[in-house]
Amino acid sequence: MTRPNARILSALACSALTACGGSGEIAEINNDWTGNEIKIEAFEDEEIKGVTCHMAHFDRGVLDRLTKGDWFENPSNGSITCSQTGPIVIGDIKTGSSGEEVFRQRQSPVFKKLAVRRIYDAPNDTLVYLVYSKRIVDGSAKMSIGSVPLYGADVTWTEGRPSR
Repeated sequence: MTRPNARILSALACSALTACGGSGEIAEINNDWTGNEIKIEAFEDEEIKGVTCHMAHFDRGVLDRLTKGDWFENPSNGSITCSQTGPIVIGDIKTGSSGEEVFRQRQSPVFKKLAVRRIYDAPNDTLVYLVYSKRIVDGSAKMSIGSVPLYGADVTWTEGRPSR
């Protein structure tokens, strides 16, 4: 059962979602007796129809926040997997090596964000999704990737397929 304070914090975290469509929490798993939880969210890339990503991240409970400090901060841990969930329609995407950010969620009020970037791997005809921590001071090496192969899939490019 979620406590009222945890519900408020969860609502604030969900309201901090940007640059994503069709997002929503699909699971909340109690991790321990202190109220820490693992949350799983589903989101769709606004420029890629037919692909859904599932991201897991950690949400500290009220007791953990009270005893360890850092009241407003969650860890930078995240994991991602993405799958084809329908016909793939690719809109106007950046195809450069740095890709583009498609999802962002605050992990603290000011400095820390969990972000997802989409990179198109043209030689392998694959969409790669990277979840990582964006932090101004002491960046985190914690990251995870997921990919969606386009080879053999029925893919429509609304702006024309980029050359490989």
